Amino acid sequence: MRIGILSDTHDNVRNVRAAVGFLRKEGIDVLLHCGDVCGPAIVEVLEGFDLYVALGNVDRMPALGLAVESLCGVGRLARWHRLVLDGFAVALLHGDDESLLSHLIRSGEYAYVIHGHTHRRDDRRVGAVRVINPGALGGTRREPRSFCILDLETGEARFIGLQEEGDRR
Repeated sequence: MRIGILSDTHDNVRNVRAAVGFLRKEGIDVLLHCGDVCGPAIVEVLEGFDLYVALGNVDRMPALGLAVESLCGVGRLARWHRLVLDGFAVALLHGDDESLLSHLIRSGEYAYVIHGHTHRRDDRRVGAVRVINPGALGGTRREPRSFCILDLETGEARFIGLQEEGDRR
């Protein structure tokens, strides 16, 4: 099973459309968003995926919750999610709550802890736990824009970069 991972889209519809086009061509069905979606326009672009969204520190718009519930169902937007995907325990969160992030990593309950917030790609192991941050697709920082495809069968995490105008690098 391969899953798509996005984070920190910050209402950058153009970059999200580019990422979604790539993910659809790759046959990705399950999509995890690590938060800082910002508004419902992004959720509409993500329609059709089996989508889980973690609340980010700038996700304050009530319409965001309504959009996620309307398109994906109840329980798909939460502070953090405990998921089982292809037999692997996965924690999905934004990562702004450093104590929660640290607790989930140290707990040893998860094969994967997936988060955003820093806008920086990360793929590391802490003991038996794999910690992945896909990078950011939006925001004001000058870091490269990216998202990730994680193959749960092989463990390969593939980071895909976007140029500022939304083209794949």
